[in-house]
Amino acid sequence: MLQVNGGARTGKALLVLADGTVFEGEPLGARGETKGEVVFNTSMTGYQEILTDPSYKGQIVVMTYTQIGNYGVNDEDVESAGGPKVEGFVLKECSGYASSWRCREGLDAYLRRHGVVGVQGIDTRALTRHLRNRGAQMGIISTEEHDARRLHERIKDDPGIGGIDLVRHVTAKEPYRWSEGLWRWTGERRAERPAPSASIVVYDFGVKLNILRCLAEAGFDITVVPARTPAEAVLETGADAVLLSNGPGDPEAVVYGIDNARRLIGRIPVFGICLGHQILGLAMGGRTYKLKFGHHGGNHPVKDLSTGRVEITSQNHNYCVDIESLGGQVRLTHRNLYDGTEEGMEHVELPLLSVQHHPEAGPGPNDSRHLFQRFRQMIGGHEGR
Repeated sequence: MLQVNGGARTGKALLVLADGTVFEGEPLGARGETKGEVVFNTSMTGYQEILTDPSYKGQIVVMTYTQIGNYGVNDEDVESAGGPKVEGFVLKECSGYASSWRCREGLDAYLRRHGVVGVQGIDTRALTRHLRNRGAQMGIISTEEHDARRLHERIKDDPGIGGIDLVRHVTAKEPYRWSEGLWRWTGERRAERPAPSASIVVYDFGVKLNILRCLAEAGFDITVVPARTPAEAVLETGADAVLLSNGPGDPEAVVYGIDNARRLIGRIPVFGICLGHQILGLAMGGRTYKLKFGHHGGNHPVKDLSTGRVEITSQNHNYCVDIESLGGQVRLTHRNLYDGTEEGMEHVELPLLSVQHHPEAGPGPNDSRHLFQRFRQMIGGHEGR
């Protein structure tokens, strides 16, 4: 067991919400000030994957589990390059010790190294209940300003992240190829991936690396392109399919993504995940709406309506597609059993499939990973026409 806390915890940090609610704790990670939309995540593990998930750009994440950081951080469990994407991190307790053979440093040191401002030692149960009852809202964390009234003045009229294109901050700058497969606990770092049998272009709206690994596992030859890549350029590659990835923020703000998706539908098989699902819904003339506090965690039950199977899923979204607004173009394929929200759709005629949850997990259960194979089979059927 390695002590990794880097010294005694000292000082004071405040989290102030836009509605004036104040939580006082101790500094975590970097010192300074940060603001973002405050949401809670119900996962018990996987904090490194959560921190590096590009879908959290613009948000301060509250972990509901009481002890976080007990296995430290490592070099492998990241979901994007370049470190954390969250705006801030809120914990009940950050462990000062890590017990893992893969640990390279402690969570607090990792956050400091990447400049992520956080707070610990607050009542995260009370904070989560407040967000559940009042809804996700903007907040500010500061380790420097200890006057809550001044902090509230700086955040109370913040318009929030709705209507802002956050994808531009997390998308790739240039196209790149991907060939790495899934991890295997076989004594080797990775098992042999299957030989590619179809090609796919992935629109990077903030893609998680495990989506790319799952595509490789399903037999795809993968090219990742920036979010603004014109649809015509994608079609000119001769790829067999397109995936619209997950990503942060309001889907209506990603106007270029909606326009490109509209030009791809009916010309090539399309798979959408999370933000990609929402973009497809908007591209077909539907509407999206914002949830009160979103779905964030690795324990959400979703029913596959085609099989009747209930899958425990990983989720990270604030918006949903109103399937009825699509006027019969698609059939509903998945439903969230927590609140009944619509979680997936399939076009009634065209090779198009999308889901609101994360079949790649990372972190979370693997119940929905079969969707990558389902899409591969859909492409096979389309190729045979």
